[in-house]
Amino acid sequence: MQRENKMCSIAPAMRISNVNEYYFSLKLKEIAAMNLAGKQVINLGIGSPDLPPPVQVIETICRHAMQTDEHGYQPYIGIPELRRAFSAWYKTWYKVETNPDTEIQPLIGSKEGILHISMTFLNPGDGVLIPNPGYPTYSSVAHLLGARLISYDLKEESGWYPDFEALEHTDLSGVKLMWVNYPNMPTGADASRELFERLVAFGRKHSIVIVNDNPYSFILNDKPQSILSIPGAKDICIEMNSLSKSHNMSGWRLAMLVSNVQFVQWILKVKSNIDSGQFKPMQYAAATALKATKEWYDGMNHVYRNRRELAGRIMHALHCRYDENQVGMFLWGKIPDESGNAGELADKILYEANVFITPGFIFGSRGERYVRISLCCRKEILEEALNRIQTQLNNKQS
Repeated sequence: MQRENKMCSIAPAMRISNVNEYYFSLKLKEIAAMNLAGKQVINLGIGSPDLPPPVQVIETICRHAMQTDEHGYQPYIGIPELRRAFSAWYKTWYKVETNPDTEIQPLIGSKEGILHISMTFLNPGDGVLIPNPGYPTYSSVAHLLGARLISYDLKEESGWYPDFEALEHTDLSGVKLMWVNYPNMPTGADASRELFERLVAFGRKHSIVIVNDNPYSFILNDKPQSILSIPGAKDICIEMNSLSKSHNMSGWRLAMLVSNVQFVQWILKVKSNIDSGQFKPMQYAAATALKATKEWYDGMNHVYRNRRELAGRIMHALHCRYDENQVGMFLWGKIPDESGNAGELADKILYEANVFITPGFIFGSRGERYVRISLCCRKEILEEALNRIQTQLNNKQS
């Protein structure tokens, strides 16, 4: 006799009721279905570099992967060669001195770092300052931990910088952490030294840990900067960095954080209870990547500049305006006044031209009048996207 299937009366933890599935996860499913139907959607939404890392990086991982003794568990703090490479990278490019033994912690991607840092400093009910617009993971992780989210606005008229006067008039009691992200994603705004100085002073004044998420400083940017270049910043600041964008290694999941000895030790307590280190040959490869020359970065940015010009033409075709001084691997543009909202415009382009661009509302309410175009696809694909959009618009007008 067949048993009747009944739903078990099991409910998930309350914390997941406060978060939704990641927007890109949902949209990529929709795009996959469209492609199965023969639509051949051009994806200009995701910031996953299509360029390879330096060839020496591939050679390094292959050489070490052939060794029979490099396939076991690795130290939670990473191998010494990788920590020294991160330290040398910071000294060479950011002019920041670090102790590779105590002030650097390798990470399995920056997204992991957001979770570990938040778990280290936030109790349920503690306040966390989150930029609007900003990377959605800052908010979702805070929700998962039961923290109190306090949004602070970034406005175009202020150069996408925090309004410190408004922050000083905010109730900061119980605020433990502030997320900042310069060069900024999604807006492409670069930091000034004055901004970093004000952020450090703000953190010191209010005993708030300032975390700068810094993966974009090498993309279309002649002067990579670190908040840790400000005297005394290491006492109150943490900086995360990543090889995902700067070295075209997003799928490798290689990142790091740097701060003072105490902060790093606290974060390690969390991290060491969650993962078991990274594949040793991959760590050697990362150390090789961090030795890339200026010529390699320049060559990569030459490609991005050509793509940026085409992305600008797509923005113009959509009657969007944008700041020419943006840095990073995206182009952020404001939609025309006559458009309903960014979500409607993005869906219109997706369903009528089979081109996916990112609507800015996913980054917060301050992004509702903006769209974002990724530079992570070949010039020929950007040209095809432009042609499709122009054709679609011309058909509407005729």
